[in-house]
Amino acid sequence: MRLILNVLWFIFGSGFVLAIGYGVAALICFALIVTIPFGIASLRLAVYALWPFGRTVVSRPTAGLGSGVGNIIWVVVAGWWLALTHIVAGVAQCVTIIGIPFGIANFKLVPVAFWPLGREIVDLSE
Repeated sequence: MRLILNVLWFIFGSGFVLAIGYGVAALICFALIVTIPFGIASLRLAVYALWPFGRTVVSRPTAGLGSGVGNIIWVVVAGWWLALTHIVAGVAQCVTIIGIPFGIANFKLVPVAFWPLGREIVDLSE
């Protein structure tokens, strides 16, 4: 079931578009050198946005003060509008019965888009 939902998400649920967007943001962050931690977070978001079904986000207990400060900067620069975009897209997709799983996948992307540093994406089987 996960494979079918991931393939449908990739084609119809904007998974491909989200992954490209997060990938471009990661490349820009890598080019600016100072923002490399944000680039790594963007790459994690790209992979998660590409195949969200069968995965979940967990907090990393070893994350320190640096990730907290980085998250505050992230929220101010990009996190709030990324989270808002996922919320709006999730609500719009939940209007139809067929779009409900895609809306739920967008809602799963909200916390990690808002506060990405200090989090880890893991398979549900782990």
